[in-house]
Amino acid sequence: MRNVFEAILECGHDEDFIPAETPECGRTDAPAGSRAKIDILAERILRGQPLWHDEDRSDYSGLAGGMRPRV
Repeated sequence: MRNVFEAILECGHDEDFIPAETPECGRTDAPAGSRAKIDILAERILRGQPLWHDEDRSDYSGLAGGMRPRV
């Protein structure tokens, strides 16, 4: 498959997909865009769960990141 359209033609689509909301689908504190958040989203997809949880982290407060000083 070279693109999403070929994938749909070959595998079909999930327009009628309804995610299973189970107790295992808990919140995550992983920040948006982080490797941890991407891994959690991928796991949710594999389990057929909703991508988003109402209590997932919604900001970057309390996080520290590496900074390079400007020269």
